[in-house]
Amino acid sequence: MTASEWYARGREHVWLPYTQMKTARAPLPVASAQGMRLTLADGRELIDGISSWWACVHGYRHPHIEAAVRQQLETLPHVMLGGLAHEQAYTLARRLAGLLPGDLDHVFFSDSGSVAVEVAMKMAAQFWLNQGQRRVKFLCFKGGYHGDTFATMSVCDPDEGMHSLFKGALLEQVVVELPRDAAGEAALDELLGRYCGELAGIVVEPLVQGAGGMVFHDPFTLQALRRLADAHDLLLIFDEIFVGLGRLGDAMFACQIAGVQPDIVTLSKALTGGTLPLAATIASKRIHEGFLSDDPLHALMHGPTYMGNAMGCAAANASLDLFESEPRLVQARAISAQLERQLAPARDLPGVKDVRVRGAIGVIQFDRMAPADRLSAICIDHGVWLRPFRDVLYTTPPLIADEDDITRITSAMIAATRDLGEVISA
Repeated sequence: MTASEWYARGREHVWLPYTQMKTARAPLPVASAQGMRLTLADGRELIDGISSWWACVHGYRHPHIEAAVRQQLETLPHVMLGGLAHEQAYTLARRLAGLLPGDLDHVFFSDSGSVAVEVAMKMAAQFWLNQGQRRVKFLCFKGGYHGDTFATMSVCDPDEGMHSLFKGALLEQVVVELPRDAAGEAALDELLGRYCGELAGIVVEPLVQGAGGMVFHDPFTLQALRRLADAHDLLLIFDEIFVGLGRLGDAMFACQIAGVQPDIVTLSKALTGGTLPLAATIASKRIHEGFLSDDPLHALMHGPTYMGNAMGCAAANASLDLFESEPRLVQARAISAQLERQLAPARDLPGVKDVRVRGAIGVIQFDRMAPADRLSAICIDHGVWLRPFRDVLYTTPPLIADEDDITRITSAMIAATRDLGEVISA
């Protein structure tokens, strides 16, 4: 079928993500992708400025990842990990354990970021249940986002809008502001004292809260959370699904930048370079040993059908090869410096509340909710694909982006921001 045929026949049957289907703008049909660029069915070419929701760190169709997936497809596309094993999963688990700090050595595979966080929460709660303690609640933070499944919705910001409809149907968690200074740490210390024996752990997006608004915090916050977790005997969970694997430039993982070892880390998105679904929940030795017992009920009773999918693991191993052989962290730092320079003029435009950059993440925040479709349309007119949300227009480009690519992206962002300012001023 031609693009117009498959699009017309299928459009009424596809339920789009995060979209009011009654008023939705028609999605853009994509015919192919290569490197930084999406080629649309009508022949237009767009620079992907958000790496398909932050995942395609090496760009599209990197030949090394393609070759690894193709070879795996021809030998062993998938086999269950229940009672069986395959090389790609075992190799990937060993490599992830080697990359993460300390004794984060035990890898549980799944197939999406939300499930990885669900597994982390389940691990933390059962760790205490296995010791005869019913501690099943979590401390989480305003502005946080950890997924769209029921347990993960409960540790997102309950008032940010995406999940607010489900209030009353979700687990009741303890939601507070991030501690950003000594006074915030002291206040949180006092609060945690009141929840002694109820909380299993703390769940946080380290250094950058992503889908909750692209909000940044300093390493101090994570160091404070480690101190508080230790003081109150809580498990510390870092959700690195957004920032992990090079996005911040200074190290592969945010926990390394902050100098903090959590008890559990979750990874997904960039894990396979944006080629196939795969996620991982990595636990410390202490957590793993909490499940070792002669009692079968002390085992972690969880097992997604496609966990550790062989093709996904092959893609992830190939992606890690590229982090070893190509200068991704250097590239992320160069992107960061260019974003700082080229987004700075937006600070003086009407309607702009803040401009901020961390690693290969550039954000223009407005002083009101943004007209997402209008901003996106202007960026498309400039040959760039971006997807604004709430009050932010942001970019998270593939780490292979060159100077011209970043200039195209930042020029589109400035143009869209100017247009918004003209609307506000009119």
